Amino acid sequence: MPATPHIEKHFTATETVRDVVIGMSDGLTVPFALAAGLSAAVASTNVIVTAGLAEVAAGAIAMGLGGYLAARTDIEHFASETAREEAEIEKMRDREILEVEGVLRGYGLEGEPLNTVVGAITADRSRWIEFMMRFELGLEKPDPRRALYSALTIGFAYIVGGLVPLFPYMTTSSIDEALRISVLTTSIALLVFGAAKGHFTGLNIIRSALQTLVVGGLAAAAAFSLARLFG
Repeated sequence: MPATPHIEKHFTATETVRDVVIGMSDGLTVPFALAAGLSAAVASTNVIVTAGLAEVAAGAIAMGLGGYLAARTDIEHFASETAREEAEIEKMRDREILEVEGVLRGYGLEGEPLNTVVGAITADRSRWIEFMMRFELGLEKPDPRRALYSALTIGFAYIVGGLVPLFPYMTTSSIDEALRISVLTTSIALLVFGAAKGHFTGLNIIRSALQTLVVGGLAAAAAFSLARLFG
């Protein structure tokens, strides 16, 4: 009877998850804190909605641009390091061969197997550079489309997160009622988001959910208390 095939399942969309986490966590927390703070200082939900939407728009743009610039920096850094490796292979070939040997020895290769693998890697310039980038520098080639995709993902996640605490203020004219509903719905959203983050990143789901809720709750409570104190 043939052995049951072993199928490994690995989550690979780590960069996308990171972008969603960055955008959604700030999107839920910052507008929530703003709305809670304004609830203690103003008398109209229209003011809170206007200020909240302005913050969501500004935050989404700022966070998206931050993600874009970070991704562009990764691309430029990879290109710079690739050019440096190419120059070193050209000018200091023997030293670079020794570096390949050193990396492979770290994986337990010695003797003839080591010489064979070193010869195979250094026989092809492109393969050699790729090896050095990955195993010496620990760098993977970034997707050239990554910068734009990252910006859009972070910005959209921020907008989605930011609308959750603001929606109750859009549907009622009572600030107290809107605040209660906003606290409830945002708390649920923070718990769900924290649990999902824990699931996709391999963290404890309950712990991740509670940590996310505590961070968002503390930010909102601080903003509300300060606005009540000085308002």
